[in-house]
Amino acid sequence: MGSRLLWFLAISSASNLLHADQTDDRLGDLFAVLQETENVRTIAITESQIWEIWLQHANADVQQLMLVGTQRMNAQRYPEAMVVFNRLTESFPDYAEGWNKRATLHYVLGNLDASISDIEKTLELEPRHFGALSGLGMVFIQRKELSKAKRAFEDLIEVHPNSPNAKQNLELVEEQLRFSVI
Repeated sequence: MGSRLLWFLAISSASNLLHADQTDDRLGDLFAVLQETENVRTIAITESQIWEIWLQHANADVQQLMLVGTQRMNAQRYPEAMVVFNRLTESFPDYAEGWNKRATLHYVLGNLDASISDIEKTLELEPRHFGALSGLGMVFIQRKELSKAKRAFEDLIEVHPNSPNAKQNLELVEEQLRFSVI
């Protein structure tokens, strides 16, 4: 099964991504792979392919806005990145990854309520968005809302059972919850 799975991953990666986003039909098969495999290499390849699909969009303006916004965020030019991501979410409100990027920027800036709001929009558009679920857990940890963080990591594990950090984060939150009861 391993070689067949890797063949599928290679073929699906090479296919046309021009019309990809969170509505892409290939995502179902890729998420099935995440449910079935424990192979670290296969998980990494599958995650990468999912992110590649989520980042794609048929509209070249979306592609350009994502590129510019991400570059500015990575360069710590946060006000400029926020302008770009605001434009992206206003102009293309059905594009989940635009909301997710802006949620990440809000998190970096310490705007936790705004980050949660954008994560919720991301998850409304793509309920399987493991990046958004992980981010939600991290936001709730920052807010010291450990029960909500626990739920976010449980939801993440449901979508991506072998997520590299989900189980570890869940264990840490559960430990903190146990100590807070004592």
